[in-house]
Parts: sequence; structure tokens; C-alpha cells
Amino acid sequence: MAKQSKKKKPGSNTIVVNKRARHDYQFSDKFEAGLVLQGWEVKSLREGKVQLTDSYVLLKDGEAWLLGANIQPLSTASTHFVTDPGRTRKLLLSQKEIDRLQSAVQQKGYTCICTALYWKRHLVKCEIALARGKAEHDKRQADKERDWQRQKQRLLRQAR
Repeated sequence: MAKQSKKKKPGSNTIVVNKRARHDYQFSDKFEAGLVLQGWEVKSLREGKVQLTDSYVLLKDGEAWLLGANIQPLSTASTHFVTDPGRTRKLLLSQKEIDRLQSAVQQKGYTCICTALYWKRHLVKCEIALARGKAEHDKRQADKERDWQRQKQRLLRQAR
């Protein structure tokens, strides 16, 4: 008998995207970091029970830490585990990347934030970015530009 090949499920590898960060910040550099997780957290990520709205990266003692990411435990999680949804999670970066982030964050106006969580094969990766805060008039300009792009697409569809 011939073996049947496993078909991949259609869809994206993205677990969650921090949409608020794209609105509030202007990104300059992006990095990919591994994430140290516990078993219950991985199961919750598979179910999509995570929020990155107020998350940021703290660089301390030559290490990177993810703060403010909220991973809700599943209702079926074991009761003898202490499940802290808002715990601080370690990010896995090379020393060269950490030094680069550290020097950029020390400059005026830069911060390091988590923009997305996604699967890369069987591992959870965190996309972090160096960001500079947008001014209020920049946010309004970006909204106008996005609305104009939507309007153009509608007009093109109606013309067909």
C-alpha cells in the first residue's frame, strides 16, 4: 500500500497581530525572536487566546523580556499549574541583536514593541520592531491615506 501524504491545512501561520501598534508607531527595524513558553501557553496560542495590545519589550541585563502580553489559559488547563496570564516571558535573541536594540532604545524617541506572534514550523516566533511614536497629525494623515485607498478600490470595482 502506498502512503498517503498529509495535506497542509490552508491558512496563515499568524497567531495574532498588534494592530494598535501600527496605528500608534512608525516602525524602522524588525527582528524575529523566539519565545520561552510553558505548555499551557502553547495550547492557548493554538486556540488564539492571546492579546498584544499593550505589550512591549524590556531590555535588562543583556536579555530581552516581553511584558504585557496576555495569554489566557484554557478552561481545560490542569488545576495544579499556576497559570499567570500576564507573566513576563523571555525572548530569545542573539547578543548582537540585543546590543543593536539596546543602543537604539537609548536614543531619544525609540521604543521596542511586539508587533506579531506567529508559527514557524513548530516554534512560536515573536516579531519585534524598533518604533518611534507618531504625532496626532501623522495618525490623521495615515487615516486619510487609508480611506482614499479604499475609495479608489471601490471606484475601480464599480467601473468594471
